[in-house]
Amino acid sequence: MQKLLKNFGLVFFVFLFIAGVFILYSSPKEIPKEISLSELAGEINEEKIKEIQVDGENLKIILNDGKIQKSIKEKDSGIVETLKNYGVDIQKTQKVNIAIQKESASSFWLGAVLPFLLPFLLFGGFIWFMMKQAQRGNNQALSFGLSRARMNDPKNKKQRVTFKDVAGAKEAKEELHEIVDFLKNAKKFLSLGAKIPKGVLLLGSPGTGKTLIAKAVAGEANVPFLNISGSEFVEMFVGVGASRVRDLFKQAKKNSPAIIFIDEIDAVGRHRGAGLGGGHDEREQTLNQILVEMDGFDTNTNVIVIAATNRPDVLDPALLRPGRFDRRVVMDLPDIEEREEILKLHSQNKPLVKGVDLKKIAQRTPGFSGADLSNLLNEAAILSARRNKKVIGSGELFESIEKVILGPERKSRRINEEEKKIIAYHEAGHALTAVNLENADPVQKISIISRGSAGGYTLSVPEKDKTLHSKNYFLDELSVLLGGYVSEKITFETVTTGASNDLERATVIARNLVTRYGMSDLGPRTFGHKKELVFLGKELHEEKNYSEKTAQEIDQQVSKFIFQAYQKTEEILKNKRETLEKIALVLLEKETMEQKEFNEIVGKNNEVIG
Repeated sequence: MQKLLKNFGLVFFVFLFIAGVFILYSSPKEIPKEISLSELAGEINEEKIKEIQVDGENLKIILNDGKIQKSIKEKDSGIVETLKNYGVDIQKTQKVNIAIQKESASSFWLGAVLPFLLPFLLFGGFIWFMMKQAQRGNNQALSFGLSRARMNDPKNKKQRVTFKDVAGAKEAKEELHEIVDFLKNAKKFLSLGAKIPKGVLLLGSPGTGKTLIAKAVAGEANVPFLNISGSEFVEMFVGVGASRVRDLFKQAKKNSPAIIFIDEIDAVGRHRGAGLGGGHDEREQTLNQILVEMDGFDTNTNVIVIAATNRPDVLDPALLRPGRFDRRVVMDLPDIEEREEILKLHSQNKPLVKGVDLKKIAQRTPGFSGADLSNLLNEAAILSARRNKKVIGSGELFESIEKVILGPERKSRRINEEEKKIIAYHEAGHALTAVNLENADPVQKISIISRGSAGGYTLSVPEKDKTLHSKNYFLDELSVLLGGYVSEKITFETVTTGASNDLERATVIARNLVTRYGMSDLGPRTFGHKKELVFLGKELHEEKNYSEKTAQEIDQQVSKFIFQAYQKTEEILKNKRETLEKIALVLLEKETMEQKEFNEIVGKNNEVIG
């Protein structure tokens, strides 16, 4: 309402401005002089008048010299009679051209009726405006409890997504093929007494393609796809979420066979009983309605609910029982082959330099999700356009990897020579330590160019994807993390704040070795249990299931791991002091060093990745 009044006021003032300008420029240059009837009579007798135009009581007087005057005659008498009463000679009156203008019927009725009708018209317009606003409010109130789901029509070929548009995820596709088959040929399953899962829960890290594969299921089955986010159910008014759930399932049944996709279901599907609102909490009522609707499905209703979340640990157990979301499909991070397929898929509409090896890009991007890889190619395209190139080359692709991981180069950041030297020895320490450890990841690139919050970086990538890590791997990783710290200490006999992040990561790894992996002298057990406050949705408390004495022993084991790694790193860098100097000098000169050049300096002849 406030916005409407504001717009009305703006239009009103604009109208006034335009009207004022129009009146200003359309007004006559000379305003007619108003004279009395006595003066008019005198001018007629003096034969100064050429023409008199009579319009009701108004007189327009045109003089012989072209000047215009005006006057008003008596109301109920004619112009000739009036002039005669004022002593005008009849003969001289006959020399004046007198033109009588008749009043039109429309102007008469407007003049007579409009003053009477105008108040009623204004009042009626006000009532109509108020009723229209009230009707709009009623419509909004009636639609407030309706579902906000967006439906993709299977007939729309442009928006249709199939399994061909989803690279990798072979196991997930195989699992979901049954859903597609059921939606296409439900009778085949029902004739055997089989019950297809009513709900499918897609689990996986952000960016792994959960929403995309859900759309692909609908596209393959050629059925409507109703898409809604978990947060779109919840409003400030209790009962609205439950109403929207009922309307959503009503739409799905009306358009069956269909797929309902609820993204981020953990927004409404968290453990009940942990909120501040108790049983009257809007989120819990919405969840209860979802549970009731899924139980209400009969075997002949060809509607399947697909939900996605990256937090399955916080979901209410009632959602996961058989008969609801009883089938789980895990969307893992892609391996090297799947990453290559994803890169090929996303590069179809991007011109690449002939000979670009996407496999090398896939080797350098372990841990990247499908969304990360799509972003990588997009950043490479933007970088190529910025450099006025018409095709995307390997240089832009490799540089985009670093940009996605660490952020853009901070070329404007000025570093003095002393700090630059410290950063060079710091990164050289990381790289030299890694190349001399059997279980450490190979060094791909070293740089002392600032990116993001990092002053420099050493990019180490495993040759093959790993799902399991040994104790020896973690111990070598500790040594690599301490490489920068030790290099600074033995070179400058002091340390800087540049190693703070390395020390933090090393402490986390050492503590996990003791408390989570059972790889310490304390034996094969875990220590502590992270307890989550479900309503707040974040791990805020760690429950201790061990004594203070054990806590002291844990701290001792953590310190032991870090100290042993420090000794190993110190021994390597002291024995390779000359090589450390060479690496640092090259970095100071070139600022970056690729794997091939690094291996030549350290005397290692292995296969170069990337």
